[in-house]
Amino acid sequence: MSRGEAFLSNENEYTSFTYEDTVIRFLTPKRLKKYIEVLSWDKGYLEVIAEYDGIGRTEEYIDLVPILQNLYMDEKKFLKPIKKVSVRYA
Repeated sequence: MSRGEAFLSNENEYTSFTYEDTVIRFLTPKRLKKYIEVLSWDKGYLEVIAEYDGIGRTEEYIDLVPILQNLYMDEKKFLKPIKKVSVRYA
């Protein structure tokens, strides 16, 4: 794993955001098939291409800041070292 790189994936109705030893999982629509590509990363805000059942590929936005705040995590400290986010499936 590259330093400064986090990974995005999904399984069933959960999205996983992984950085080093931390995995954050959150609910996503049941129709989400998979993430295709991360278009941009900006301090917790992701712009991605995702594929959905019945819809096809679409641009989607994910804001991690409120998710981290709901988990009582220091979002600035957690997000600061992340320089890049890639889609990665096992």
